[in-house]
Amino acid sequence: MEQSDGGRALSFCGNKSNAYSVTKGVLNNPCFVDALNLVPHVFLLFITFPILFIGWGSQSSKVQIHHNTWLHFPGHNMRWILTFLLLLVHVCEFSEGIVCNIRVMGTNHLHLFMPAFMGFVAATTSVIYYHNIETSNFPKLLLVLFIYWVLAFITKSIKLWKFAEDKDASQYLRLYITALLVILYGLLMAVEINVIRVRKYVFFANPQKVKPPEDLQDLGVRFLQPFVNLLSKATYWWMNPLIVGAHKRPIELKKIGKLPIAMRALTNYLRLKDAYEDQRTPEDPDRSPSIWRSMYRAFGRPILLSSTFRYLADLLGFAGPLCISGIVEQLNCEKDPVGNNTMDTHFENYHMSYRELLENSSILAVLLFLALILQRTFLQASYYVTIETGINMRGALLAMIYNKILRLSTSNMSMGEMTLGQINNLVAIETNQLMWFLFLCPNLWAMPVQIVMGIILLRHFMGPSALVGASVIVLLAPVQYLIATKLADTQKITLEHSTDRVKKTTEILKGIKLLKLYAWENIFCDSVEETRGKELTSLRTFAFYTSMSIFMNAAIPIAAVLATFVTYHILNEKGPSPSQAFAALSLFHILVTPLFLLSTVVRFAVKALVSVQKLGEFLQSDEIGDDSWRNGDISVSFEAGKKPMGMTKAINRKQPMRYQMDNYEQPTRRQMRPSETEDVAVKVTGGSFTWGNNLLTLSDINIRIPTGQLTMIVGQVGCGKSSLLLAMLGEMQAIEGGVYWSKQPDCEVIHEGNISWSEAEESDEDIRSKNRNSVAYAAQKSWLLNATVEENITFGSPFNKQRYKAVIDACSLQPDIDLLPFGDQTEIGERGINLSGGQRQRICVARALYQNTNIVFLDDPFSALDIHLSDHLMQEGILKFLQDDKRTVVLVTHKLQYLIHADWIIAMKDGTVLREGTLKDIQTHDVELYDHWKTLMNRQDQELEKDIQQDSQTTLERKTLRRAFYSREAKNQIDDEDEEEEAEEEDDDNFSTTTNRRSKIPWKVCWCYLSSGGFFMVFLMIFSKLLKHSVIVAIDYWLANWTSKISNSSGTDMFNGTRPTTSSMNGTNTTVQDSYSLLVFIILCAAGITLCLITSLTVEFLGLSAATNLHHNLLNKIIHAPIRFFDITPLGQILNRFSADTNIIDQHIPSTLESLTRSTLLCLSGIGVIASITPIFLVALVPLAVAFYFIQKYFRVASKDLQDLDDSTQLPLLCHFSETAEGLTTIRAFRHEARFKQRMLELTDTNNTAYLFLSAANRWLEVRTDYLGAVIVLAAAAASIWSFHYGLHPGGLVGLGLTYALTVTNYLNWVVRNLADLEVQMAAVKKVNSFLSTESENYEGSMDASQVPENWPQDGEIKIQGLCVRYDPMLKPVLKHVNAYIKPGQKVGICGRTGSGKSSLSLAFFNMVDVFEGKIIIDGIDICKLPLQTLRSRLSIILQDPVLFSGSIRFNLDPEKMCTDDRLWEALEIAQLKNMVKALPGGLDAVVTEGGENFSVGQRQLFCLARAFVRKSSIFIMDEATASIDMATENILQKVVMTAFADRTVVTIAHRVHTILTADLVIVMKRGNIMEYDKPETLLEQEDGMFASFVKADM
Repeated sequence: MEQSDGGRALSFCGNKSNAYSVTKGVLNNPCFVDALNLVPHVFLLFITFPILFIGWGSQSSKVQIHHNTWLHFPGHNMRWILTFLLLLVHVCEFSEGIVCNIRVMGTNHLHLFMPAFMGFVAATTSVIYYHNIETSNFPKLLLVLFIYWVLAFITKSIKLWKFAEDKDASQYLRLYITALLVILYGLLMAVEINVIRVRKYVFFANPQKVKPPEDLQDLGVRFLQPFVNLLSKATYWWMNPLIVGAHKRPIELKKIGKLPIAMRALTNYLRLKDAYEDQRTPEDPDRSPSIWRSMYRAFGRPILLSSTFRYLADLLGFAGPLCISGIVEQLNCEKDPVGNNTMDTHFENYHMSYRELLENSSILAVLLFLALILQRTFLQASYYVTIETGINMRGALLAMIYNKILRLSTSNMSMGEMTLGQINNLVAIETNQLMWFLFLCPNLWAMPVQIVMGIILLRHFMGPSALVGASVIVLLAPVQYLIATKLADTQKITLEHSTDRVKKTTEILKGIKLLKLYAWENIFCDSVEETRGKELTSLRTFAFYTSMSIFMNAAIPIAAVLATFVTYHILNEKGPSPSQAFAALSLFHILVTPLFLLSTVVRFAVKALVSVQKLGEFLQSDEIGDDSWRNGDISVSFEAGKKPMGMTKAINRKQPMRYQMDNYEQPTRRQMRPSETEDVAVKVTGGSFTWGNNLLTLSDINIRIPTGQLTMIVGQVGCGKSSLLLAMLGEMQAIEGGVYWSKQPDCEVIHEGNISWSEAEESDEDIRSKNRNSVAYAAQKSWLLNATVEENITFGSPFNKQRYKAVIDACSLQPDIDLLPFGDQTEIGERGINLSGGQRQRICVARALYQNTNIVFLDDPFSALDIHLSDHLMQEGILKFLQDDKRTVVLVTHKLQYLIHADWIIAMKDGTVLREGTLKDIQTHDVELYDHWKTLMNRQDQELEKDIQQDSQTTLERKTLRRAFYSREAKNQIDDEDEEEEAEEEDDDNFSTTTNRRSKIPWKVCWCYLSSGGFFMVFLMIFSKLLKHSVIVAIDYWLANWTSKISNSSGTDMFNGTRPTTSSMNGTNTTVQDSYSLLVFIILCAAGITLCLITSLTVEFLGLSAATNLHHNLLNKIIHAPIRFFDITPLGQILNRFSADTNIIDQHIPSTLESLTRSTLLCLSGIGVIASITPIFLVALVPLAVAFYFIQKYFRVASKDLQDLDDSTQLPLLCHFSETAEGLTTIRAFRHEARFKQRMLELTDTNNTAYLFLSAANRWLEVRTDYLGAVIVLAAAAASIWSFHYGLHPGGLVGLGLTYALTVTNYLNWVVRNLADLEVQMAAVKKVNSFLSTESENYEGSMDASQVPENWPQDGEIKIQGLCVRYDPMLKPVLKHVNAYIKPGQKVGICGRTGSGKSSLSLAFFNMVDVFEGKIIIDGIDICKLPLQTLRSRLSIILQDPVLFSGSIRFNLDPEKMCTDDRLWEALEIAQLKNMVKALPGGLDAVVTEGGENFSVGQRQLFCLARAFVRKSSIFIMDEATASIDMATENILQKVVMTAFADRTVVTIAHRVHTILTADLVIVMKRGNIMEYDKPETLLEQEDGMFASFVKADM
């Protein structure tokens, strides 16, 4: 070898004459040993390169599946870790070789570092090669690696053996490096042997077959973090395609796919549940299991792993200050030239100890870089693991809460022990707080360690004075904790006020029509403003505390540094050296973060304790079917109609939870035999039932429900009709007696749509859980899902077109469906389109009819329907559809006229059964009751079969719907901006324009936000921010100057060989200079601290004033918008602006803005400082800046999409919880628990997927920015060292540059994260802004309010001349040239079919619609000229939907507080409400709940009447006011109108024509024109007239 390669060997071994002597034996020549070490590396490279290229070429042809991330060779992670270590050791070996080489005089000795370099390349190649083999599954090729490890092991062992022979080798670094390499090669060899042992791919006859895991076979799983290799795991490389792709096409739910099985909510729920249930020991079954313990047992291990990563990261974090101090010290001591005396010539080579290696500044710079990279990787890994665990735990908790909700006893819900609000809080707040606690909990035990380590190091650098600085930090920590708790409290108060405000706003928006008609909008607007004022007060406190907390965070390090250096100066009478100063500075920066976070973490821990307590209480609360009160558990058989029947079961719901929910099915129709008609479907014997408050609601109930017949339950309001149904469904607690459901022996059960969680457990348990059939139940308070109309009706049953059609006809839903924008595929429910009460109720009834169940319970299905619809439903739906099917129907109703259809009647009174039997029985036995009923049914002739074609409430409901939708073309002016944007994007196939739009920062919106905060504040903020950062830089710069002066003048350290002649004068001079420096330093620090305070306050208060202005403008704009705006803008959308968007503007934007400006300015000032010290750094900055630009550009777009996905998937989840809690009885009656659970799991998983991707994207960004930061540090260090060797600047500034470089690493990712957040949050400002451009109504009018007479209109004379009205300038007119004259005091009735313009006419009186031609003159004044406030406050109207507001009765009758109590009582007396109100606690001050829910619909309508009467106006308009009232109340109303309003002009818009037969004048309208206009008597004589035909139809 030596001869052939003589030329190369010369430089390889150096040029000493004896370099090649082999006299002492070949192996004793170190150069030869090193050459031998090269062999395996070269061998590996020669063999693997061709294979890799051929392999990569053929790989493209493979089918693209996830298997390319499939890692299945045993010892996979071990191999990666060992390879990383190997690379690290090679780096050490290489640097050691280089340094030795520099120290050895003479030529280069390649053999010192060449093998190390080749080893590095070979190790890298080995891992790439291995990865490719593993993903393409060619295990045979692994033999190459096996041979390489063996060879490398042998050659390194020879080298180690040679070293060990030398007696004083033990003090040299190279011995240890070689030993480490031998160990690593040995371990890698073992890993390789293990692969052969397990997979048997060679040397064995039958290799092991492997299949990829389920998740990877499923292409729907896109979350690959658990399946990729370590490098990709650490850097999130697998996310690249997703994040870069987001730039071209927005990320949708399809793109993020499903969760891997291990992360699904079901998996985690089972883990948590097992841990929870395991704590219930047989000895102590009632002990409540601890949630903490079950959480620890289910999720403890990943938390431990994360904590390990965290400790590693924290320890590596201290490398920064140590390396900085080392580098500065090295550069400050000018090195002595190395003399031969230190040289050791054993092996004719130079060796060095590790201390010498660490004294080389270049090596320190590389070490610093590696330490930073590793620290950041570990830190992100720790974050990721905790976040993943937190998400898993949240999924499990949600499933657990949901299961519990499905088993909650109804009394809990209705008696208010568990309100909907509490359940929503559990889901939305408590689980999230626990998740956040889990995210932060590794900090709890990592931080104390970090703080202690930091203080020890400080003590090492600065001596005792360090403890002063540290004590400043530690003593201020409790203050921070105090501020943090105050913040939390303030936030709670703010939340209460804002909930209150949103509630008030919701009421206003729901009753906006009434408010406008009564001209009360300002009163209500003021009440909202008042609440908002309270909210702003607490927001001000919030802003103050936030700014204090920010101020503490910024000022503590300055204060600590100040305290430390002043103490140091006092103790040592001179300042510290640069290396000490900057090490201390960066240590303080490290220490502040954990202390700042510690307060947050402690606060979260406290919150988590509270949350767990609430969860525990919830999980322990009463369930349905508890033994404590159920004693009907024994199966009883009874004889009905003297005919033996099968066994009947009591409702035995007390079995293990899992079975009861997992199996459910829908029994099909059973064949009826005529002889069966006497059977009993349900029987209650001796039942007393309670809602759980020890008051009997139902007592002594003995009833039977005959099979296949129509049973009606009647009785007064509140006599327990609905409770009876619920008692039969098992929702009430039975004190005695029981409910028995018959099980037909011949009942054939077919499984239909059987969805179960675990199908294995369905055998014998089946029978137990089917103790009663599914019951189709329509509750009194209609309950809709957030789904399409069709899904609401089919409710999980298979779709059957014919049946569906029949049901819709029976409930006369077709006309309503035709009006919806997407027919029966329109979303309804909370978030969808708001339907009116009648429409909602009919959908619920349709659901009950559609279900294929034997038994149907209808609870007052007619309450919100008008007479025509009720008749139709009774005839078509109940009598025809259900009875033809021979289904058992139980109907609760107030409509006594239907009693004749009943096969069986149960009359109730005060919670007991008054009578039971057929109508005939009652007629004969209880004449009194029967007569009472007869008087109540004041429609004597029961000609219900007559086809009644008459206008009705329903048609009005349809009209409001139509009004909202038929003008889609007019909607474009007020569109939800987001929809527009999306539409634009879809139209845009040209990528470049789309991507630009998506990655642009919304500067315009930002400017709008800032300008609403006030220009002075903006100026103040910008100015103080810039000043503050300049001062902070000045402090550090002064410190650098001062310390380097000291190290120069102290004369001990020689600097560049120039030494001042030390004289006594010079000494005094330095002391003076020193004190002067110290003084300047103190002044600068004080200024810095003051500025920190000012800036933190300005930002917060700027945000506050912006929020104040935005909300004020928004409220005023919306409340004064024309009524048309509310018809075409969904209520939910307006409410969102007031709740979610306002909340973001109030609380989130200011802190994001602060954080963004702070981190940006810190990074910029840092980079500026480095560049000013070492200009050469700018060369390295250019590529870094480009990389940073692209990272932030891609990330911002992807993050915005993922955040939107997270938000949009969270809403359905929360809604599903609340709607389940609301519809509990319905779900349980239908027995659909399992289906709902399935749905909940899907929703949770979808939301968790989005959240996981969002947090993985954050990690993706942070890893990248952290690596960039590490490169910046490396570049800064290299630039300093390079400049230094050319003697360009004093050493103190190097420390300054490096300290700043380290802070830049910390803040880079915050810049991007805050930018992305701000962009998302600015969307809220944008949405609010879009509403600020709506036109207001013209409130002024052309007359002055003072010109209108005080008592106008005193007569109530109305002239309508050529009136034309339209709802919007874009739309067709709804009234065309209407002329009419109404005399003072006349009673006028207006009738006509739907859409004939009756209501539009009534709105025209109030100038609510666009009157574009003609005029209405009341008492001689044209109403269009009047100010709206005046006009509307002088007329009164009763609307069709009664609207009440929460507050007192007094407030509802007279919000303006104008009237005396006597006047109010008089009004109540007229409306027949006086006695009822007197009986209420508080009389006039009795509480009205939201929407008046605590009164029945009829009572509410009467209140509206009283309200109209309180306002003594001479013109009174009734808009279909009698639609939702029972007969008796309607008669009252008619009487009142005739007597109390005798001297007023009354305009009645009627839908039951018989109500206007007594009017003085009747107007019949059709399509916006007046068709007939005369006295009713005259009109009735024209037999072919429209009025006559209406009356005929209505008789």
